[in-house]
Amino acid sequence: MSRRTERVNELIREVLSELLMREVRDPRLERLISITHVDVSADFFNARVFVSIMGTEKEQEDALRALNSAAAFFHRELKVRIQMRRIPFLVFKQDTSIEEGARMLSILEDVAHTDSSIGGAAP
Repeated sequence: MSRRTERVNELIREVLSELLMREVRDPRLERLISITHVDVSADFFNARVFVSIMGTEKEQEDALRALNSAAAFFHRELKVRIQMRRIPFLVFKQDTSIEEGARMLSILEDVAHTDSSIGGAAP
């Protein structure tokens, strides 16, 4: 990935985060949503926006659906806020890496607890 692509990814992530905090009034998006990563294609025509959404599975699905339906709004706002020849079209994807990390940490803690209880019981 080129340095320019990395800068565009980060710029889009920052602008979208600001838009979510200040501009969006959809009740489905009034939960904790973090934009974790943006992946712009090499031709800058498309971008995948990875989001982490806190809530139940249904709330996460509703929020992701709302984000994708608001993609045209975000695209228009990016055109206004970013000086680029081509603003990529956005597709929002669920990023489950935070949940997977928490699950792995829980498993490791269980294993450590089990090992210490087994080690403590032996003479």
